[in-house]
Amino acid sequence: MVKKEDQWIGELVGVFSDPIIVMPGGWGEDLPEWIRPAITQGRLIANIEGIRTGEMKACDAEVCAYLFTASLTAPMDSDWTQIYLYIAGKAMAQWKKVEMPKDIKVEELTRNQMDDLNRLKAWIYRKRIAARLDRERGARREKKEEEAVEREKKEEEIANLQQKFDLGLDKNL
Repeated sequence: MVKKEDQWIGELVGVFSDPIIVMPGGWGEDLPEWIRPAITQGRLIANIEGIRTGEMKACDAEVCAYLFTASLTAPMDSDWTQIYLYIAGKAMAQWKKVEMPKDIKVEELTRNQMDDLNRLKAWIYRKRIAARLDRERGARREKKEEEAVEREKKEEEIANLQQKFDLGLDKNL
């Protein structure tokens, strides 16, 4: 079992190093400039809240990034459009310091829409953690492979020296 302190350290590192989860389809590179730093800052705040409440989830800016790419990949139904406009309005007001135009601004969501939003936040967070764990597993696997190659080289070197010694080819041994 992972100690809480190790988990918190992992979460803090993840704030800066975890990937931004986007809808597959090639639009991830087209995120607005303001959203990447907003995600980093939002993750810090979400982690503090998550440690306090015990419920870790993605921040509003992460959800905004995901729904931005989803909206470019395929049309969204009216509920997800409302959720996107709601979360984009919140994120833009908080991080970009601009207001959503009044004609499309969504101030509140229905209970079902809020449940969908909360499930999406939890899903994005789980995907982030899974990506981090995959990256860590890959790094450990790569390190083991490098160590195995080094070990083989040393064993080969020792075998060559032993062979030279056995044949009397190296008088310095």
